[in-house]
Amino acid sequence: MTGWSVKDYDGDGDELGEDDYCGDETFNVHHDMSAPVSHYFIYTGHNSYLTGNQLSSDCSDVPIIKALQRGVRVIELDMWPNSTKDDIDILHGRTLTTPVALIKCLRSIKEHAFSASPYPVVITLEDHLTSDLQAKVAEMVTETFGNMLFTPGPECLKEFPSPESLKKRILISTKPPKEYLEAKSIKEKGSVSQKGNDSAEEEAWGKEVPDLKPKFEADDKSNPDVGEDSPEDEDLDDGDRKAAEYRTEYKRLISIHAGKPKGGIEEALKIDPNKQYYNEDCICSRFTHRNLLRVYPKGTRFNSSNYNPMIGWMHGAQMVAFNMQVQYIWEKAGIWIFSTHTLAYIPSDFYTRVGIAGVPADSVMKKTKTIEDNWTPVWNEEFEFPLTVPELALLRIEVHEYDMSEKDDFGGQTCLPLSELRAGIRAVPLYSRKGEKYKCVKLLMSFELFSV
Repeated sequence: MTGWSVKDYDGDGDELGEDDYCGDETFNVHHDMSAPVSHYFIYTGHNSYLTGNQLSSDCSDVPIIKALQRGVRVIELDMWPNSTKDDIDILHGRTLTTPVALIKCLRSIKEHAFSASPYPVVITLEDHLTSDLQAKVAEMVTETFGNMLFTPGPECLKEFPSPESLKKRILISTKPPKEYLEAKSIKEKGSVSQKGNDSAEEEAWGKEVPDLKPKFEADDKSNPDVGEDSPEDEDLDDGDRKAAEYRTEYKRLISIHAGKPKGGIEEALKIDPNKQYYNEDCICSRFTHRNLLRVYPKGTRFNSSNYNPMIGWMHGAQMVAFNMQVQYIWEKAGIWIFSTHTLAYIPSDFYTRVGIAGVPADSVMKKTKTIEDNWTPVWNEEFEFPLTVPELALLRIEVHEYDMSEKDDFGGQTCLPLSELRAGIRAVPLYSRKGEKYKCVKLLMSFELFSV
């Protein structure tokens, strides 16, 4: 068993240097990035084009740019025909959101894709287009990204390439045209609202876990018509043949085929004996050894709130998608962001909450005593956290102001992956609700790692 010991100290944190709570490695990737992409958690956005809520906000390339600058590696675009049916708009379909042109989003992605990281960017496309507009998308994508675009070719891939081999490359993920039409037909026939009886008092995390939506290998081995024309095309008339050509052109761009396996994940695992892995009871964990799994916020989260991502991570989902339009609740390094209290001119009563976010056995929060009327509180308290799965453990740190008459106010918060912490006395910065670092506020803390 691994454990962490955390102490609060007083003193001038500035003498330790900026962000000295982690090693220098955090500014440069120090992990092995040569394994298949499916072996990594991927920083994923949801409805990346929205500027606010899911129903009536504007669509723009600005939130896409901001997401890429934060290091997001998966951008989602919902494609719809424009009002004249001759071009492609990006918008949240069947809502009051105002559209933005697809080409504008693609150009912004090209310009900013690797501003924060050289590792590949995946564009997930939700496709609501006709075959001729799909051909136009293929032309736009090819002309915009050129050699940056990764296409696997007709050969079948046994596993995903590595992030290292895909540096500075763009990958397209969507359902191939044929599969999209089939899925749409099934959805329309059996469409049943899943809104249920959601409680109005649902917490920001939400209690629901959305259905896990699998994203399949680029080769899609179960689909014999990927990459080449089907023999059935030989009997098509000119109109149908042209549509088939459009589908082929569009399909060639897709490096990650999205969709559900027939019969669900369990059936997919039974079909291929090579997918039987170490834990026969953990379907998701076995599935994600060779496949990408994406989960995303429930459709009823109209205010762009988020769920608890730890559940998806615990099940091996690599793409746990976040709404980033209103609140940044979780960040790529596990940063929590909450509302910030505007400090008064008189000293406040501060306390700190320190704990672990991780698997249920490790998750816990502990609280220091409250220091009254002091801008520079000193707690000098020690907490120990035994861990069963340190790889998924995040250290939560919150500062609150005690309020006798009302709910306590957040002063700032951060969350640090334990795998990146260095032992010793460190200066830990705090962040605002929007993820902005306070320039003059740090916590002086001591970290110690030990094994039992």
